[in-house]
Amino acid sequence: MMAAAVAIVLSGCSTTSPIDAIQIDRAQGTEENIASLTEVIRRNPSDPEAYNVRGAAYGRSGQFRNALDDFDRALQLNPSFFQAYANRALIHRSMGNVVEAANDYNRALQINPRYDVAYIGRGNIYRQAGRTNEAMADYNRAISLETTDPRAYHNRGLIKQLRGQHTQAIEDFSTSISLAPNSPEPYNGRGISYVALNDDENAFSDFNRAIELDQRLAESWANQALIYERRGDKARAKRSYARAAQLDPKYRPAIDGLARVR
Repeated sequence: MMAAAVAIVLSGCSTTSPIDAIQIDRAQGTEENIASLTEVIRRNPSDPEAYNVRGAAYGRSGQFRNALDDFDRALQLNPSFFQAYANRALIHRSMGNVVEAANDYNRALQINPRYDVAYIGRGNIYRQAGRTNEAMADYNRAISLETTDPRAYHNRGLIKQLRGQHTQAIEDFSTSISLAPNSPEPYNGRGISYVALNDDENAFSDFNRAIELDQRLAESWANQALIYERRGDKARAKRSYARAAQLDPKYRPAIDGLARVR
């Protein structure tokens, strides 16, 4: 039963990654901020960078249609603006337009074959489509370009984890943490690989740190609960699984965990 529990959590960890997508920040979309960026555009109507900046602000505030319009305009003004292609790709991906996102990443890389952000973005599309070999190639390419983007290491770690290469996965998650120490996702990822290696002490430390960083992630609470369960502490495991299920009623590791400890 416990081996099955570990397998369930491993599966849950390896299939999704919250840091793949746009992190919504409504403050970016305040009337004051958008008005300020719009004034910049009014003064410089032919500046593609101005549209790119406002498009990024629209994207982070969840105003995806406005973001697309701005990136479209930036690319009309400068068809070689590879950063705008990558930014538009991220918007398309967040809207579920996977084909359009992949096309934009490809275009960015045609213009600049050394653009690490586009390799990472395209790799994320491949990974979530189950095309892990192609995803791994893109992450490796970004890392060979000395990227400082933590997503390259985090998501490569997820693939290694899926393949059972837990020691190597831990190395990648650790690098991701060094680049983004306040992101809970790589702590969860590293903790799961520690669990697979029966290093519950380090796993527990990582899961607790993930909770400290963001108490709203069901994954973190379910992972913490798993350690309590492995220790035979069903009362604490039940509380943590219940918290995870409260945060995400459809999260399978939490649902299955509750069933085991009741």
